[in-house]
Amino acid sequence: MDPMPPPLTPQDLPADPMQGYVRWVDDAREAGVVDADAAVVATATRDGAPSARAVLIRVVDEQGLVFFTNRHSRKGGELAANPRVAVTAVWTSMHRSVRFEGTAEPATDGESDAYWATRPHGSRLAAAASPQSDQITRGELEERWAALADRYPEGTTIPRPDHWGGIRVRPTTVEFWQGRRFRMHDRLVYTATADGWTTTRLAP
Repeated sequence: MDPMPPPLTPQDLPADPMQGYVRWVDDAREAGVVDADAAVVATATRDGAPSARAVLIRVVDEQGLVFFTNRHSRKGGELAANPRVAVTAVWTSMHRSVRFEGTAEPATDGESDAYWATRPHGSRLAAAASPQSDQITRGELEERWAALADRYPEGTTIPRPDHWGGIRVRPTTVEFWQGRRFRMHDRLVYTATADGWTTTRLAP
């Protein structure tokens, strides 16, 4: 019996690849995948040294993807110097992945404020306390958290730090990969044009 899904064709996906990505995230959630909105974000320095890390994609719309972070972190600094970015979401149990390539820019203050307000109190304290990507001892980090917890007890408003907020990824290409038996995988690539998106198939 073939354990793989049926062949993937352009007719199986929406004309807008962002909607296709949302559909696959929803499929993963329904299948019980933990953190179905997790993805790996790859950045590079101005001279091309790469780095990658896992994030959670919290906003998806026709303009792209948004994740939230300390913009003074390593990825924030690299994206400020070199906005070219790649994002990969993988659902191995479903034999699926989606790859995005494009550019990054800060999300709006409104988007950042809206998401900040949804975070648990302790998570907001952690985001405000952590000098993300800087060297620190565990004791120093917990002291910073405790000091902010004393200043902002449960039920009070913790202001969003100016350096914490969303990063919007505006993709120029989006590739949907679906595993097939004998490695005859499907690869459908959306490319942004002035009139929308075009779709091509790549060999596995």
